[in-house]
Amino acid sequence: MKRKIWVISLLVITVLLGILMWWRYYFVFGEGVKAGTLNFFVRKGYIFKTWEGRLIQEGFKTETAGALQSNEFEFSVVNDSIAKILELQGGKFVELRYKEYLHALPWRGMSTYVVTNIVSMREKPANPGNLPFPAVP
Repeated sequence: MKRKIWVISLLVITVLLGILMWWRYYFVFGEGVKAGTLNFFVRKGYIFKTWEGRLIQEGFKTETAGALQSNEFEFSVVNDSIAKILELQGGKFVELRYKEYLHALPWRGMSTYVVTNIVSMREKPANPGNLPFPAVP
């Protein structure tokens, strides 16, 4: 009888740990598209070499009143074919489809945001024309 209780308890704990691991690391919390200028894209890591990048998005965000801070989107890429395309696109305006996970995994990248597709890529316009005041000559 004790052995049966022990086996059932071990089985329940194993299933609960499996569900917890899936929830923390494989559950897709959100997905969407982000657009901005590709600031950098690198492959780095000590044991697991992962592709990491950053988009600089237009506009500003601020956590305190009166302060300015650029709006950045840091992401990881798992797919090598997507990584090879992005590697040559520094400084271009890109739109990226991504999935957001609750926690990062070392072999998936350093970010909780993982890019799954490139929606579009184009050269960034020299003067966007949407400045809040005219440029000084």
